[in-house]
Amino acid sequence: MARTDNDTWDLATSVGATATMVAAARAIATKADTPLIDDPFAEPLVRAVGVDFLTKWAAGDLADTDLDDHESGWKLGQMPDAMAVRTRFFDAFFADATLAGIRQAVILASGLDARAYRLTWPAGMTIFEIDQPAVLAFKTAALADLGAEPTADRRGVAVDLRDDWPAALLEAGFDLTQPTAWIAEGLLGYLPPAAQDRLLDNITALSADGSRLATEAIPNISAAQHEQAREMMRSATEKWRAHGFDLEFSELGYEGERHDVADYLDSLDWTSAGQSMTELLTQHGRPTPARGADSVSMADTTYYTSIKQG
Repeated sequence: MARTDNDTWDLATSVGATATMVAAARAIATKADTPLIDDPFAEPLVRAVGVDFLTKWAAGDLADTDLDDHESGWKLGQMPDAMAVRTRFFDAFFADATLAGIRQAVILASGLDARAYRLTWPAGMTIFEIDQPAVLAFKTAALADLGAEPTADRRGVAVDLRDDWPAALLEAGFDLTQPTAWIAEGLLGYLPPAAQDRLLDNITALSADGSRLATEAIPNISAAQHEQAREMMRSATEKWRAHGFDLEFSELGYEGERHDVADYLDSLDWTSAGQSMTELLTQHGRPTPARGADSVSMADTTYYTSIKQG
C-alpha cells in the first residue's frame, strides 16, 4: 500500500519492517569472518519483532543465493556489507563528535538502533531517540528483557517526525545551548522532498554553533529511472514472497525532485563533506554494487558529515 500523510506502522509492517530488515543485515554483518561492526543486540531484536523471514535470514537459516534474483542489479546478499559500512560511518561520526567535546546526541527515527546500549560513551553523554511511540516502547521493553542497560543517559522522545517533534525534544530536556550530534540514518528517502527540507530547517534551528549532523542522502533520478528501480525491486523481492515476506518496497519512499542535502545545509551555515556508498565499500575492502540505472540509489547514496558554523 502506498504511503499517506497519516499512515502508521510497527516494526513488522511498512517502513518499520525496513528497520527490522536493516537490523537483520547488521546481525549477519556482525557474524562475518572479518566483521566491520559488532551489534550483539541486532539478532535478538529481530527475533523479538517476530517476522519469520527476517528472523531466519538473520540467523543464517535462509541463504541469499536462494532468495536473490540473479539478473537484478540489487541483491539481498549485498545488504549486510552495505549496512556494515553504513553503520561504521555513523558509529565513527559519533566517536569523532564526542572526541570534539559534544555531549548531546539525537538519533532521528531511531528504529532498532542500539547505539545507546552498544557504544562506549563518555561521562555526561545524553542521547535522545526520536521515533513513533509504539516503536520506542517495543525496543525499550525488548532490550530490558535482554538485561541490556544504556551506556549513557538515554531519553526516548515518542513522537512522529510529522508532528511537533522539536517541542517534544525540548520537553525531554534537550539543551539548545549545547552543540549536538545528530544522525538521520536511513530516513530521508522515506520523507517527501518538502518534509526533508523542514527536517533540516528544524535541526538547524535547534543546533548551537559547533553542532554536527550526519545524513544519508538519496540522489535525484529521472522518472524513467524511478520506474526501472520499481521494477527492479519487484523482481528482487519476488522470491521473498514464497517465504511469507510480502513488502512492496517500491511504495515506501517518496519521489520528486529533492534539494541536494549538502547545498541546502550550506545555505543554512553548515559546511559539509560527503562519501558515496561505493567509496565506503571500497574503503573497507567490500565488493561494490554494479553501476546502472536500477542500482543508482545504492551505489550513489551519499553520506554527509556537516558542521554548523559560528
